[in-house]
Amino acid sequence: MTSDPVHRYAVYFAPRADSAWWRAGRRWLGRCASRLEPLPQAPLPGVPAPELHRLTKAPRRYGWHATLKAPFALAPGVDVKRLRAGLRGLCEDFEPFTMPALKVAMLDDFLALVPEVGSRAIDEVAAACVTRLHALAAPLTPFEIERRRAAGLTREEDALLLRWGYPFVLERFRFHLSLTGTLRDAAPSIVPALADAARHAFGALPACRFDTISLFAEPKPGADFVLVEQMELGA
Repeated sequence: MTSDPVHRYAVYFAPRADSAWWRAGRRWLGRCASRLEPLPQAPLPGVPAPELHRLTKAPRRYGWHATLKAPFALAPGVDVKRLRAGLRGLCEDFEPFTMPALKVAMLDDFLALVPEVGSRAIDEVAAACVTRLHALAAPLTPFEIERRRAAGLTREEDALLLRWGYPFVLERFRFHLSLTGTLRDAAPSIVPALADAARHAFGALPACRFDTISLFAEPKPGADFVLVEQMELGA
């Protein structure tokens, strides 16, 4: 899928679609965003299969990724060709690098993989995606603004929302690959079981390379996001 009309686009970090990191992530979520197909999830000790499927529903729709620029509609007069050109130009300005080791952690009420230590390289790429692509994105509608505010934002986050279209950017950015949706209603025994299983699934993988930026698309409202293209850094 490479042409308009598309409801929204998103700019993500996603491991290369032929890598062990991609294969591990898509199997964990139960869906491949490049092949556009559901996949069987590996059985996890202490986590019933229906419960695993339910708790991974939210990240499964978006595909295996870490957000760099959150989903957005194109601004009036902007087409996907211009978006791709802007993203390619951005990629040319950054060299590939190896990320710090990733660990399993709770972020708010969900599990994710996060860097063990801060990474200036990651933060710089993410900031560039937010600021340099901002003019290509349509302004948020009043409904979208209020939907974001309903989650409860700090004053700083609200200002970032109004300026950049998303509250968790720049100084509020936290690089993460989501492993679950909310775990607020999960049984107490499920959370440590999920965390242990995630450490087993991802802990033995080689160091993860940040060498591409990925363009994803949501074909129509509420549809699963699909991987459109992975663009090389430094190319």
